Amino acid sequence: MQTRRTFLEQITTTTLGGIILNGHSLIYNKNKRFKDLIIGHGSHQYKIDLSWGALDANYYPVNDCHEMVQDSKGRIVLLTNHTKNNVIIYDQSGKLIEVWGTDFPGAHGLTLQVENGEDFLYIADNTRHEIIKTTIDGKIVMIIPYPKNSGKYENKTQYIPTETAITPNGDIYVADGYGQQHIIQYNAKGELVNIFGGKGEGDAFFDNAHGICYDDRDPNNPSLLITARQRNELKRFSLDGQLIEVIPLPGAYICRPVIHKKHVYLATIWSGDGKSNSGFVSILNEQNKLISAPGGSKPIYRNGTLQSMHQTAKIFQHPHDVCVDQDENLYVAQWNSGKTYPIKLTRI
Repeated sequence: MQTRRTFLEQITTTTLGGIILNGHSLIYNKNKRFKDLIIGHGSHQYKIDLSWGALDANYYPVNDCHEMVQDSKGRIVLLTNHTKNNVIIYDQSGKLIEVWGTDFPGAHGLTLQVENGEDFLYIADNTRHEIIKTTIDGKIVMIIPYPKNSGKYENKTQYIPTETAITPNGDIYVADGYGQQHIIQYNAKGELVNIFGGKGEGDAFFDNAHGICYDDRDPNNPSLLITARQRNELKRFSLDGQLIEVIPLPGAYICRPVIHKKHVYLATIWSGDGKSNSGFVSILNEQNKLISAPGGSKPIYRNGTLQSMHQTAKIFQHPHDVCVDQDENLYVAQWNSGKTYPIKLTRI
């Protein structure tokens, strides 16, 4: 039976902002410290809830909390690479609903797609070197192996997928963010259609193509947003792989773009000069200008150029993904953060 107590028994210890965390054993003190703190800027400001989703780690442990999505029932789905339960499903209050998954040791990317009224998940596993499509309750319906016939890979270990994006016609785009940096397009059956990007110095190439999403904010010109994390850039490509624009975000090592209405949300895993134990959330408007950075410095543009960003509040430790609910509250999953559960930011 789920107790929803914080896991005081956990002995994993990490340092965050000068505070020693024994799992969530000092969560009360951290909540007290940030009790009245509002983070973010302008129209997008938030209250912090560090205890959201905290479970008993003896039964529901996490390792890296890589990504989160909201399903059609409004539930929050968390992907972790802990194989005791790779998928943890919460209600929006943080109460546990169900867990599943023991076969995804490199669970990294999580994309939700509604097909004929049914929710499906696409898991990018960078240990299995595969994309696995499942039902919302964990039944595997398709596996896409490494693109052996593309001519770009000598073996599957060179292919380390980090994310997928799905278009309305069912095409699947895979970002090989930890491998050869290609973007691979498949049709809905998992058949290879196109491949572009790859390692290189020009704007059409990538250095850590970590995240990708389908951008239909302009319905007449849908496109792909793809991160080049080590370059602090967000890039826009046409659906056939042609570069359209580069959006510089200096000081922001962005993971994957998440679109909600007309805004783009990006977990920023490191900030400033890229030092560890930093990061914040980046929020872009319809014109792809940074307008708010919860946990980070105020965005400043000079002569149209964004000035370098950095972490200002030691709230986050390697934020890896952000999920936006229907009320525009945010749920932030973190990598390498001492096995902590997600942080909720309540929109004010």
